[in-house]
Amino acid sequence: MTVSDIGAVLALEVQAYSHPWSQGNFIDSLAAGHLTEVVTMGETLIGYFVAMVGFEELHLLNLTVAPALQGQGHGTDLLEAVLAQAWARRLPTVWLEVRASNERARALYARRGFDEAGLRRGYYPAVRGREDAVVMRRVVDLGPAAQFASMGVARVTDAME
Repeated sequence: MTVSDIGAVLALEVQAYSHPWSQGNFIDSLAAGHLTEVVTMGETLIGYFVAMVGFEELHLLNLTVAPALQGQGHGTDLLEAVLAQAWARRLPTVWLEVRASNERARALYARRGFDEAGLRRGYYPAVRGREDAVVMRRVVDLGPAAQFASMGVARVTDAME
């Protein structure tokens, strides 16, 4: 993601959420050097993520797929890209918060090995007051075979040939 992507990212953010990130949130994330990625198909923005590197952890701050393109595996692909970033940086834990009401996202994270680790009461703004966030965590297997397995490679030596 670059500053030139912010207009399209913001347009998608507004479609996807009742309380979207602001332009300033995205610009601040880029200025802070957070990990960001956008996925496009031609001129169509499919989705993006923003993640913050911490001490021995990666914190996923925003993962969004265009509402019209949800349910097609793009969220899984973006989440795999996040996990690959953690693996490449040797960060053993990925953390995130997700709205308690967002069953679809919670199910995606659970399918990809995230466990519920806690609850942040009143974390998100909501139409009526505040909404709780479920804190989720995944431990990343930092062994070399784990990365190759996620790429569909059966043996490490196969990837090296």
